[in-house]
Amino acid sequence: MSTPTPTNLEAKLQQFGGNAVELLRHAPVGGYQFPDKPEYSNWRDEQAAWQNTVVFFDQSFHMKDVYFEGPDVMRLLSDVAVNTMKNFGPNKAKQIVTCNHDGHVIGDAILFGHAENKVSVVGRPSVPNWIEYNAIKGGYNVKVTRDERTVANQGRRLIYRYQIQGPNALDLIKAVHEGEFPEIPFFNLGDLKIAGRRVRALNHSMSRMGGLELHGPSEDGEVVRAAILKAGEKFGLVQGGARSYSTVSPESGWIPSPMPAIWTEKLKAYREWLPADGFEANASLGGSFASSNIADYYQTPWDLGYGRHVKFDHDFIGREALEKLATQPHRRKVWLRWNKEDSLKIFASQFGEGERYKYMEMPNAYYAILPFDKVLAGGKLVGLSTYTVYTVNVKGWFSLAMLDESIADGSEVTLVWGEENGGSPRPVVERHAQTEVRCTVSYNRLNQ
Repeated sequence: MSTPTPTNLEAKLQQFGGNAVELLRHAPVGGYQFPDKPEYSNWRDEQAAWQNTVVFFDQSFHMKDVYFEGPDVMRLLSDVAVNTMKNFGPNKAKQIVTCNHDGHVIGDAILFGHAENKVSVVGRPSVPNWIEYNAIKGGYNVKVTRDERTVANQGRRLIYRYQIQGPNALDLIKAVHEGEFPEIPFFNLGDLKIAGRRVRALNHSMSRMGGLELHGPSEDGEVVRAAILKAGEKFGLVQGGARSYSTVSPESGWIPSPMPAIWTEKLKAYREWLPADGFEANASLGGSFASSNIADYYQTPWDLGYGRHVKFDHDFIGREALEKLATQPHRRKVWLRWNKEDSLKIFASQFGEGERYKYMEMPNAYYAILPFDKVLAGGKLVGLSTYTVYTVNVKGWFSLAMLDESIADGSEVTLVWGEENGGSPRPVVERHAQTEVRCTVSYNRLNQ
């Protein structure tokens, strides 16, 4: 008898005996998809551009946008976000963080204030989905409009979104803007005019360099793009593709996909609402850290560097749990600089006889949407490493990790690379042996 096709995430979970780790360890997909050209020139020059000149990334494809409009918008946001909404409104933006009832992170996204009682939530689907669910099930007086990412979209995206970053970015944008250039404070929105089109600009330094994120109606996208590319020639503008884009967030210090903490009994109804073929159902899990308990993969806001966002000036989902967690020890988000010789050892294992270690694709070596590798000190687990990349700006391999606060800046730890038992059942994982990589802990951004 054939297995029935599941109709929602909860039904799919039950096909794996209710074990979320097994479900995610069997997800066939690799890393998160960025549906753009892999390279416009080459990923090395594209990486260098955000450090030395200016880079243009087309972000119109990979993020989900959900719009919420109506008299209950601010109440909805306040009820689901750990953030305060007292300093948010039209022409403001915010990194919104949501948690489950136990204080574990579901995800983070960017919140845009478009007008009075009209916002959008933009990012990987975890947060837009969670807020939409609460809007519907909570009976809030809001209208919900989805603009799905390209891989799930049946039509044209509503808007284009371009990221222009680097030391020459503002000079380029000022050169192409028509009229007096507005002052746009950090994480605020303003209006520009490019090629006769109104363009909305967010001051959002994605690569920790100057620049703006631009968006507008999709029908204006090509005209605006062409004007920027033409003007960018004298500023050293380089177009960035999917390969280089996948390495921006680790270099800038952002962990893009925490484990969505949606697998608790309290959220069974939410899993029944989520589709069986959506992001959460196919968020592949990989790496050397292996536990049968999905909660061991959860993070708190402090683990991810989001403790500053938690404000107890309002009631929200997870507040009571976070009030207790606030006074407890936390892990800390750090960079791990991989030892050069140990990195070379992994590549050398692809040649000749002997054990073969897990292959590292350049420049992005994470082969799952949710990568978790063990980090040890003195043989003891002290944290988890996530996204592993190489950039020409750092001139080496590194990853973002969450380590116990007892681990000092500059200390050496050991990362276990590769999966237990020769690898998981996922088809993107070849048979391999585990190995250890020495890493140096950095609390601040890695130097060149």
